[in-house]
Amino acid sequence: MSTLKAALIGYGYAGKTIHAPLLAHTPGIELAAIVSSKAAAACADWPQARPYTDAAALYADGVADLVVIATPNDTHFPLAQAALQAGCHVVVDKPFTATLDEARTLLALAESRGLILSVFQNRRWDADFLTLKALLERGEAGRVVQFESRFDRYRPEVRQRWREQPGLATGIWYDLGPHLADQVLQLFGRPEAVFADLAVLRDGAGAVDHFNVLLRYADKRVTLRGGTLVSGGAPRFALHGTRASYVKYGLDTQETMLKEGKQPGCPGWGCDPVPGTLIRQADGRELCSEVPMLAGDYRRYYAALAATVASGTPNPVSAQEAIDVMTLIELAAASAAKRRELCWPAD
Repeated sequence: MSTLKAALIGYGYAGKTIHAPLLAHTPGIELAAIVSSKAAAACADWPQARPYTDAAALYADGVADLVVIATPNDTHFPLAQAALQAGCHVVVDKPFTATLDEARTLLALAESRGLILSVFQNRRWDADFLTLKALLERGEAGRVVQFESRFDRYRPEVRQRWREQPGLATGIWYDLGPHLADQVLQLFGRPEAVFADLAVLRDGAGAVDHFNVLLRYADKRVTLRGGTLVSGGAPRFALHGTRASYVKYGLDTQETMLKEGKQPGCPGWGCDPVPGTLIRQADGRELCSEVPMLAGDYRRYYAALAATVASGTPNPVSAQEAIDVMTLIELAAASAAKRRELCWPAD
């Protein structure tokens, strides 16, 4: 398999901390170029990459097979559209686009040109999610009737950055919500209906910093929650079934390791030190057992994508799957605005 030459557009937090290290440390992929207003500094970090301050110059030089877009959410659509028109395969960081219509337009463009379009849903390769998925596949909890997935932070001060300011596709529902939405769609498929509460709770905040989204299925209820004033105590996952419950605290460690400057594949990479707990009832007693954690590895996303480009294996996160996530994101926002439950739209 030939090496896939990747160009990274954007060298803010996501580009610098997550995408660049993953691209540089995934076999079969070369980090060939970085497009950024800070291109010189970026390529000092990654000297094998060619610096560009303008994507048009990148396309004119023809140095990239794949373009990875890690820029503010409202720029995803025009940048992805230009990359596809230039004949490049494209990865867009989540959320896919600022609107569902933009997502559908990009999918149609990619299909018309025979190009791969994918969305970076790295948290499918979290250790905790892989372990939860395996537990469900084994049927250890029985038939699932209730599931809660949370992504909380304690950030009482509003930061002066685009993610926390008023604007298109800002706030934590567009930042963290796509992770939770993608995971639950992978586990249980599309819900019948959505009821959401999105709020701005911190002093001085201008973008959504709290969400509570209820997904109604025929046989279960799923809750997605996130907040910026949660200092601890809430589980990442809480699942309840006819045979047992499963509770997991703590977040996957890969992003923290990347923020600390550790490289993908280093000792302890993808290992979660906090096991989940399976809880059963027997003869009126509560029986608890630890569930060994599977190892996570975000590089598996990029390795699978390289295989997709090279040999046509399934796209690790297809654009259609990303459109389902965008459907849920927009449906919840509309539900919160109308203060009522909304049904999943017909195809």
